[in-house]
Amino acid sequence: MVLAEMESQSVSNSEDQVEKAQPSQLPKQSPVSSAESVKRSSKIAKPDVTPAARASGPATLSRNRVSGVRVSDSSANGVKSTVARSSLTSNAASSAPMKRRNSTGVLPEKQSVSVPKRTDNANSVAGNSRNSSSASEPLRRSLTETRRASLPSAATKASSPGSISEIKKQSPVSSVTKISRVSPKSDASKQDSIKKPSLRPSLSISSSSSKRLPSSSLDSSGSSTIRRSVSKVSSPSTRSPSVTSGSRIGSLSASVDKSSSLSGRRKASTPDSRDSRFIVLPQVEIKGGDDVRLDLRGRRVRSLNASGLNLSDNLEFVYLRDNLLSSLEGIEVLKRVKVLDLSFNDFKGPGFEPLGNCKFLQQLYLAGNQITSLVSLPQLPNLEFLSVAQNRLRSLAMASQPRLQVLAASKNKISTLKGFPHLPVLEHLRVEENPILEMSHLEAASILLVGPTLKKFNDRDLSSEEVEIAKRYPAHTALCIREGWEFCRPELVADSTFRFLVEQWKDHLPPGYLLKEASVDQPFEEDVCRCHFIFVKDHTLSTDSELVLKYQWFIGGRTPTNFVAIADAVGEVYWPKHEDIDKFLKVECTPVLAEIEYPPIFAVSSPVSPGTGYPKVLNLSVHGELVEGNVIKGYAEVAWCGGTPGKGVASWLRRRWNSSPVVIVGAEDEEYQLTIDDIDSSLVFMYTPVTEEGAKGEPQYAITDFVKAAAPSVNNVRILGEAVEGNTIRGVGEYFGGREGPSKFEWLRESNDSSDFALVSTGTAEYTLTKEHVGRRLAFVYIPINFEGQEGKSVSVVTQIVKKAPPKVTNLKIIGDTREGNKVTVTATVTGGTEGSSRVQWFKTNSSKLDGENGLEAVSTSKIAKAFRIPLGAVGYYIVAKFTPMAPDGESGDPAYVISEKAVETLPPSLNFLSVTGDYCEGEMLTASYGYIGGHEGKSLYNWYLHEVETDSGTLIPEASGLLQYRITKDAIGKFVSFRCTPVRDDGIVGEPRTSLGQEHVRPGTPRLLYLQIVGKAIEGTKLHVDKKYWGGEEGNSVFRWFLTSSDGTQTEIKGATTVSYMLSSDDIGFYISVSCEPVRSDWARGRTVVSEQIGPIVPGPPTCQSLEFQGSIVEGQRLSFIATYSGGERGSCSHEWFRVRSRSVKEKLSEDEFLDLTLEDVGRRIELVYTPVRRDGMKGTPRSIVSDEIVPADPVGFELSIPDCCEDEEVVPQKSYYGGQEGSAEYIWYRAKTKLQGSDLMNISKASVDVLISGNTLAYTPSLEDLGSYLALHWVPTRADGIWGKPLVAISNNPVSPAPPVVSNVRVKEVSSGVYSGEGEYYGGYEGTSLFSWYRETSDGTIVLINGASSTTYEVVEADFNCRLLFGYTPVRSDTVVGELRLSEPTDIILPELPRIETLALTGKAVEGEILRAVEVIPKSDKQQLVWGKYKKDVKYQWFCTSDKGDKTSFEPLPSQCLSSYKVRLEDIGRCLRCDCIVTDTFGRSSEPASSETAAVVPGIPKIDKLEIEGRGFHTNLYAIRGIYSGGKEGKSRIQWLRSMVGSPDLISIPGEVGRMYEANVDDVGYRLVAIYTPVREDGVEGQPVSASTDPIAVEPDVLKEVKQKLDLGAVKFEVLCDKDRSPKKVLGVGSLERRILEVNRKRVKVVKPGSKTSFPATEIRGSYAPPFHVELFRIDQHRLRIVVDRENEVDLMVQTRHMRDVIVLVIRGFAQRFNSTSLNSLLKVEA
Repeated sequence: MVLAEMESQSVSNSEDQVEKAQPSQLPKQSPVSSAESVKRSSKIAKPDVTPAARASGPATLSRNRVSGVRVSDSSANGVKSTVARSSLTSNAASSAPMKRRNSTGVLPEKQSVSVPKRTDNANSVAGNSRNSSSASEPLRRSLTETRRASLPSAATKASSPGSISEIKKQSPVSSVTKISRVSPKSDASKQDSIKKPSLRPSLSISSSSSKRLPSSSLDSSGSSTIRRSVSKVSSPSTRSPSVTSGSRIGSLSASVDKSSSLSGRRKASTPDSRDSRFIVLPQVEIKGGDDVRLDLRGRRVRSLNASGLNLSDNLEFVYLRDNLLSSLEGIEVLKRVKVLDLSFNDFKGPGFEPLGNCKFLQQLYLAGNQITSLVSLPQLPNLEFLSVAQNRLRSLAMASQPRLQVLAASKNKISTLKGFPHLPVLEHLRVEENPILEMSHLEAASILLVGPTLKKFNDRDLSSEEVEIAKRYPAHTALCIREGWEFCRPELVADSTFRFLVEQWKDHLPPGYLLKEASVDQPFEEDVCRCHFIFVKDHTLSTDSELVLKYQWFIGGRTPTNFVAIADAVGEVYWPKHEDIDKFLKVECTPVLAEIEYPPIFAVSSPVSPGTGYPKVLNLSVHGELVEGNVIKGYAEVAWCGGTPGKGVASWLRRRWNSSPVVIVGAEDEEYQLTIDDIDSSLVFMYTPVTEEGAKGEPQYAITDFVKAAAPSVNNVRILGEAVEGNTIRGVGEYFGGREGPSKFEWLRESNDSSDFALVSTGTAEYTLTKEHVGRRLAFVYIPINFEGQEGKSVSVVTQIVKKAPPKVTNLKIIGDTREGNKVTVTATVTGGTEGSSRVQWFKTNSSKLDGENGLEAVSTSKIAKAFRIPLGAVGYYIVAKFTPMAPDGESGDPAYVISEKAVETLPPSLNFLSVTGDYCEGEMLTASYGYIGGHEGKSLYNWYLHEVETDSGTLIPEASGLLQYRITKDAIGKFVSFRCTPVRDDGIVGEPRTSLGQEHVRPGTPRLLYLQIVGKAIEGTKLHVDKKYWGGEEGNSVFRWFLTSSDGTQTEIKGATTVSYMLSSDDIGFYISVSCEPVRSDWARGRTVVSEQIGPIVPGPPTCQSLEFQGSIVEGQRLSFIATYSGGERGSCSHEWFRVRSRSVKEKLSEDEFLDLTLEDVGRRIELVYTPVRRDGMKGTPRSIVSDEIVPADPVGFELSIPDCCEDEEVVPQKSYYGGQEGSAEYIWYRAKTKLQGSDLMNISKASVDVLISGNTLAYTPSLEDLGSYLALHWVPTRADGIWGKPLVAISNNPVSPAPPVVSNVRVKEVSSGVYSGEGEYYGGYEGTSLFSWYRETSDGTIVLINGASSTTYEVVEADFNCRLLFGYTPVRSDTVVGELRLSEPTDIILPELPRIETLALTGKAVEGEILRAVEVIPKSDKQQLVWGKYKKDVKYQWFCTSDKGDKTSFEPLPSQCLSSYKVRLEDIGRCLRCDCIVTDTFGRSSEPASSETAAVVPGIPKIDKLEIEGRGFHTNLYAIRGIYSGGKEGKSRIQWLRSMVGSPDLISIPGEVGRMYEANVDDVGYRLVAIYTPVREDGVEGQPVSASTDPIAVEPDVLKEVKQKLDLGAVKFEVLCDKDRSPKKVLGVGSLERRILEVNRKRVKVVKPGSKTSFPATEIRGSYAPPFHVELFRIDQHRLRIVVDRENEVDLMVQTRHMRDVIVLVIRGFAQRFNSTSLNSLLKVEA
């Protein structure tokens, strides 16, 4: 329900005067031109607003207008009437007198006001607008409140245009058409409104609209929206304007232009012509009747305790308007009241405490009273609407109302916002016609006080300008406003609010301290947020205690209220969490002085902003002592800024004096151990934070001081060498502590009498042991000293007891000529032993230098003899003598070695003797021997020769060449044998050959057999051979004899066996056999007879089948047998097997019988017989086999032909038997006979008059439908496979063919056309009769339901079939009425409507980087597709693709997660083509064919840089980096320039050479803002618009600032510096031309003094005041150097140890010289002048 809240001024006359006033004419209204209406329409156009119909005529309603006028249409068809504005003429007033309407805005019961039906509304209203007189006072009095439910007057203020009201509720009582809702907020606001249904912001249509706004119908009779406040509440007992019925109805208002509105307002003589507004109230459910309602409006009630009021605790809706109440006593009874209307009474307040009992109160109306304060109004937990308009309030101070959505406080005397309550969900605030409206930017102040929930101010949407202004105010502004701070312009608010808060806190601050700053940095997610509370000590007061600050952080909501303390957040900084985003932070600072805690002060931050996701380093430090050998560690304090903390990238660099840092290889961890290379260098710790997502922050670095060398020390001190007399030992140790200098070494010897040690040597690490050290110990002392002369702690080590030296040899020599075969001798001098007992061993070596025993080869054993004869093996080698000295007690000393001066020489090769030994007879062995001299023998040549006579040259025996032995062969008989040797040295030199000739001819040998044996096995039937070897000249006819020896030893010669071979016979079985041979030479010389060894006994031979053959005929049906001949001992049980041979490699065993009967399977195949002979003792012989010819078949014969019973379509296979080879393709003839034939008629059936069914070679037959009732006969001619015929046979069936049972198969359904299906089936079983058909519907749950009336073979789909399956039923019926079984077809596919299709897919937008492409699908225009898309479409899916290679339009790859209808073109898409595929899915889960559309190649966008910012902490020692988000193709060589800007000056000063992304600030930047200009450049050279970013003024680093302030306070200070006379870079401090100087600085002048020495006085080199051109210069490449320029002729270059010292010196000088600077350095340093 909509309540019209009265917004006009207070009526000056009393109610009595109003009642007595006479009616007068209404003021004239100025018509609104259409042009003016169009002009103003653009201000309120909303895409979601349903425009109301334009008023047919302009009119202005005064405050006393009848707003309940009902305009209805006489037609009953529900046509909506359109009313924009109605006017009341004097005729209408007289003809329709109105009864007095009470102040609730409701006419008396059953009273309605209607306007007669008009044919031309525009003309009517125009005519009425001419009336210029005002309405009569009685009429006005009667309509005082009617306007609250009517359309608002057009006479609104020109400066307050209306807005479209948001419609929130619909009435459940009547049929009300919803008005299109307009949301002036973002989507987030819509969500908030959904979450909180009690929030109901009002909407109104702007008075400047020029469109026709159709009013919405309220009921079926076509009532307009004007009627909603009259007809629905015409009865006070049933309706009330203060009760909403849940309907979402918005008020529609229209207006004339400003000029007419203003003139109309001026003409009105009463204040009643003021504008009114509608406010949509929160919903209050109405479910009760009169028992929960009380309506006593206008009853002049004076007290709530009066009798007859009947106040009870069950009342929910109480209306007490227009009475005389002045106290709320008694209201506490209404514990369940929801709506309480106390408007227009005599309340003055305070005294609202009784309302505290009304916990369920939702709407409270207190308008039209005399209330001056709401301080006593308690907190009402459910209050959503509060009207306190037309009172005398001076402020809105009250308790917090947690659910208040609407606060109407117009027409009061409010002049301040002090004490404004906390209203966390307030959406509408109205304070029209209050003095506070004169305050500038009141709307912005209201936004700050209420927060983001505020949607309307003074019934208008929030001004975007005011919203932006509100954003410029700090977060604590609202707190200051509530405390009474006077609102001011945004540019002054910082200082103004700070002074305001300081004024409140000043009495509670610690004595002697002033507050200079209280602020909080802009908080970002997971980034450090620091608070700043700066107290300044009052120097006029003295206190010894130091001020301590304690902190406590709080988190609020989306407004700076309801702060809750954050646990453990008690430091100067706080890291906002992810859940803190968009919330305000507050920090309370509690000063503590002398253990006394003072009241806290506070600062409030802006809302927490989301983090960038890119981490950054807040603080980077290096911990550890910078001394060689120590481990230092870098610590990074990182703000992760919303990213997941990861592991950063660390590295260490080494920076030497005046040189660039160099990366230390392998130092990539946070820890680093200092080495000697780091001494006199500073280390740079680089750290780059990286999140788990891979986002990298800007690298930061920390520079250490110079690394110092460690104190000199030594460890692992030890003595090398054995403590033995005569040895030299050496002391060593591992030095540590910088570069080693002249370390000291001492040797001490142990005393014989005591354990004390005495110094014996210094300055050397080596020491030689002598005889006097034997039995004592020595100590070695190592005193480490570094390069600078610093001495470390000494370390000593003690040797073992020195041992006596063993025997030792000296003066070792080799005496004698070192030639092959000579004798040499070794001589030596032996100490500690005797030469006679010493031992010598000789070696040879290739090397002329000795290396111990390496490379030595022993040529003798160790022995006492000192002489040695050089063997042949030593030729070419150096000989070495190893002399081992020996003491008489057997102790041996270290061996000594001596080598010959030259290698052993050799003699020329020659033979000193040559001889041949042996008997010159055939078969004897001759052996040659010789003596060789002349070095190492090589491969000497040996040759044997045969000579016919002693004088010939002889014939070479090849097989004996190279051998020293020769066995005389048969070829040498009768000849002479000689041996020749040619000596050859190993170096290839050949000596003179020598020959030795035999003295006699070679004789032949005596005939003999070298061996004799029998070859062959002692088996019967085996042929034996003699194997022998003859020797002794040429063999003649040797004599052979064979012998048999029985088992008893009797030997018998075999007669006739005189050859070299003999065949064993059966007679020899059981005997042993041997052979003898007498050798005979060709000259008949005989040798000794030799008898071979016996072999045997002779055993029988293996059983053997000598012959094997078949007996019998090889024809099918015949019997085969065989005849075999046996040999091989006594015959045993021989075996035989019959096989059928199928192929060469495949045969089948048949039997082992004596005979074989041939069968059909044998026809065409061969029979194999395998005979295995077996001896009686069981031994088997080799099987023998024979194979027959192919078996011939017998003549074909048939018998036993019969036909079984026949049935339709059942195959008939007659029973028959065949004999006679392989049956071939016989001839079968089937006959159909009406009668059964017998005898000769059957045999002559071919001549009978019967039907021939089948003629061919098919035995089986399947009776068909034509065979029913007939007999079947078969004529068969047996035929062999080779075509030979036999005698034919005929058979006939016993019974005629019977029909099959009726069945149906292959029942199926096919779709004839769209939505029409046909059922089919294949009938079987005789002749078909009248079969039955049916259709079934299978639902999704598997239930099959019969479709009534569907009994034909065709069926047309109906709507009930959708999402079901169809089945066709077929019941076969035979012609004889036999019924078969019902068969159902398979279910069809789910019956579904037509699949949705996409006609085309269009892409809107440009294929340019950064643009958004949208896919729009075009739907086919057919009726079916329109129906499918409208009723059955479920979802539309998209997928975007991109070509894999630039320029390639054939290969597209899907883009993951790009499944929306829109796509933002990315950088990586440049040069590639994009494609979008679209698939529509219906409610049945089906998907259409994909439709796609492609773009041209994506082109890059214009290069630009967004979110450019400079990162850095704001101090002059920090590193600053510029960061931004580049877009517009691939970035090329973008340009960056760093500049300085003085605060308050537009001029920019370029910093030469600074064009990188990082910039290291210095002292010159103090007080300036750093400005970076970034010109984005694409890789193809296209430039974008340059963008700049700047920092806050650079401040002095705190440590430097503190030191500078201290020195400035002193007024004069001295610094020790180095003067660079050459002005050239130095590598090491203190080397070159650097000289010590004293820099004296005070408030008047600067002076550089060269200090005095023993021979000179101090001298002033530079002196000058700070007057121009005095200045101090810095060097960018050297942070330790500065130049002081007094004038052109006086300048000096100075150097200091650290950058910190340089910065202090420069700032102190500039601080003293501030009076000559344009900018006071004290202001930059924040030092009081």
